[in-house]
Amino acid sequence: MTMRFGILGTGRITRRLVAEIQSCPETEVVCIASRQQERASWYAQQFGIAVGVTGYPTLLQRPDVDAVYIALPPALHLQWSLAAVEHGKHLLCEKPLVIDSGQAQQLAKACGETSRRWLDATGWLHHPRTASFTEAVNNGKLGHLRHISTAVSFFEPFQSQDHRLQADLGGGCLLDLAWYAVGLPIWLAGPPAAVYATAIYRQDVPYRVSGLLWFDDEVQATFSCGYDTSTRKWCEVAGTAGSVVCDDFTRTWPGKPQRYWIHDRTGTATVIEENGNQEQRMLRTFADLDHDLSRLQQQALCTQRTLDAISKSITMNARIDIPPLQRESACN
Repeated sequence: MTMRFGILGTGRITRRLVAEIQSCPETEVVCIASRQQERASWYAQQFGIAVGVTGYPTLLQRPDVDAVYIALPPALHLQWSLAAVEHGKHLLCEKPLVIDSGQAQQLAKACGETSRRWLDATGWLHHPRTASFTEAVNNGKLGHLRHISTAVSFFEPFQSQDHRLQADLGGGCLLDLAWYAVGLPIWLAGPPAAVYATAIYRQDVPYRVSGLLWFDDEVQATFSCGYDTSTRKWCEVAGTAGSVVCDDFTRTWPGKPQRYWIHDRTGTATVIEENGNQEQRMLRTFADLDHDLSRLQQQALCTQRTLDAISKSITMNARIDIPPLQRESACN
């Protein structure tokens, strides 16, 4: 059975996923909503969507919409996610899920009480390459895990009124690029036990953030993300016997092999290619009503909780310890 999507928002980030939804056999877009009818109609025409409507409530009231994809600024995610769930829709929400972990728990609870599916639209988690290097870490191919490094950045490709430069809309790289840079260490090592981070601010939003994460079993991670550095999207996962290196883990470089490397202790590198479309695999997972989403949902909740701790660390200029009970509650 095809899952029928409605789209809330017509920003640039909408375009890629709308095209993927339209080309995935398990999903289709039946309606798109904007605050302006002219914009909604233009998007509908451009992407072969049957209907473009004015106002998000109008879309949520449609009986032919099974699920919504929310592509609004982060500060609006909770409001319209809860509204979607109240109208009986499943929820696929652009990252970050919401603004903070309190909102994330509120949203997860609302979905649980109404038996609605929810997922953050973080494509790299669904790429077969991610499953492959995760297995390499988990099966001991790298020895004992010791250190993870990530870097995710791009250099100021902003349009006027970009929400990423507006603090009141949830702007800044912490709720944007750090979702990836911090998410990968969490995916591989679990919830961190402590964080420390620093930030450079512009226009009242964190423009560049760097930090250190401590995990159980003496695992550490470093991360860097920002809007004032050349495009980077790489990770290194190092153990006692070898390391995994991927230079484009968030999204493969256009026209390049979908690959990663395993380096052993002698410097010998093995190239491993795993091909796939991460957005379509994500959509298939979401549309399969029998597929258990709990592991992916725990990932989102832990990431949101960790970003809270990082924000606190930046404000206090201090290491922030996360007690075990808090770490456990953040992932459930």
